[in-house]
Amino acid sequence: MKDHPLFACHGIRLLLSSVLVAGCASHTATVQKPSAADSDPVESTLARNEIGFDEPEKEQQEVPVEIIQTGAIEDEMTDGARSELVIQQPPLSQSLVELEMLAVEQNPRLVKLYREYNAASSRSRYVNKLPDPKVGTNVFGAPIQTASGSQRAVLSASQAMPWLGKLDAEEQRACFEAFAVRADYLAERLRVIAAVRTGWYRLYVIDQQIETAKANQELLRSLIDVANAQIATGTATQGDVLLGTLELTKLEEWLLTYRKLRVAVQAEVNRLVARDADLPIAVPDTLEIALPALSAREIYETTLRSQPEIQAAQLRTQASRWGIEVAHLSRRPELTVSANYFFTDNNRPASTLYQVGQDPWSLGAQVSIPLWRDKYDAMEDEATWKHLASTDNEAELRDRYDALITELLAEARRADETAKLYRGTILPQARQTLRADQESYSRGAVEFDRVIRDYRNLLTLELGYHSAVGELAVSLAQLSRVAGENVELTPVPALPELPQE
Repeated sequence: MKDHPLFACHGIRLLLSSVLVAGCASHTATVQKPSAADSDPVESTLARNEIGFDEPEKEQQEVPVEIIQTGAIEDEMTDGARSELVIQQPPLSQSLVELEMLAVEQNPRLVKLYREYNAASSRSRYVNKLPDPKVGTNVFGAPIQTASGSQRAVLSASQAMPWLGKLDAEEQRACFEAFAVRADYLAERLRVIAAVRTGWYRLYVIDQQIETAKANQELLRSLIDVANAQIATGTATQGDVLLGTLELTKLEEWLLTYRKLRVAVQAEVNRLVARDADLPIAVPDTLEIALPALSAREIYETTLRSQPEIQAAQLRTQASRWGIEVAHLSRRPELTVSANYFFTDNNRPASTLYQVGQDPWSLGAQVSIPLWRDKYDAMEDEATWKHLASTDNEAELRDRYDALITELLAEARRADETAKLYRGTILPQARQTLRADQESYSRGAVEFDRVIRDYRNLLTLELGYHSAVGELAVSLAQLSRVAGENVELTPVPALPELPQE
């Protein structure tokens, strides 16, 4: 799919580690700290469908998926010292694309999830390994007296060997759990980007409302000037001027409210990108947005393929299935092999029957006996119920996203139709009505309160138009989040410009 310019995120492409997939496929996971230099191609279908707002669907299925360090990641070589951020906090305002880049790089929640992913991927590298061998010694306070000499100490070594199939199952479960954490990271990344876009579009709407209020202030002042002129000719009263002044005061109150709201929204966007709340954010003077030419079913199919939250649920279902295997193989006995070496003194007379002072040694083996059947039955029951719960969660997510897509698409269509209706029909008619009544008032044909009523209607409609445009943009931003990638946008013929006074 081709991304619309307003929705394309040209930020840093997230690179996701791919060695986990090979580990899950081969039972020998080697998940390492990801880097752009040593990443391998992703073999998993889920990984090939990786999410990126800045890539079309075809590219996402062909490009290897990697992950880069997000934010201030601890340096392995400096005992916890914190490295510098890739993007420094600038003192000036940023565009939407730059804000998205900052959010992906610095958002504290994303940094936290990235570290959790590293922890989970590190676990998959050791769960299939044998336990550490044990070495011990016993020193006899009173040496054991034997015919070949006094035994003063014994050195022993042992190695526990769990059932190898259980170790492989543990590795598979750890691999899928690490993949699920990675999908959580991607889902949160989509939410953060959508939240930044939503805040940015809200700032656009607020700025448009402020500009509309200012323009209407000028209109009101011109109406008040006309009323003053009418008073001089005796065709109007002082009440007309007072009515216009009252409306002007109301506009001042609205402006104060809009400016306060802008400060709050700007602070929220700055919080998402982890920088000072009072840093300015610039928004464009115009916003051109088009409704996607996709049905709810098409977007839902994209969601099933690309939404990381659904992928996380699928991965956790796979992990829970391997959990059942782990519980089942826990019944298998565990073997422990050991070796012992006895230190013997050469303190006996020479003998032809045995060698005096020779250090004896021995080999041994132990096997655990899984006697408690009820315990292992309960372990399997626990794993089975967890698997069923994961399956139900996956089905619930699919139903929830299906309903959410329908709701968001309906809201986007309503906002789009409302904006077109305002811009193409209602606003031109309202402007024409106000203009006609202004001319009639100057001739004394209508009352001043009628002109004020026309002005109020026009102001309300203009604010409604900008709100509809903002709601359309927000709905499409949320649709992109839900779909897991930018929804395809189809250019539409440009609507005529608003009539000018």
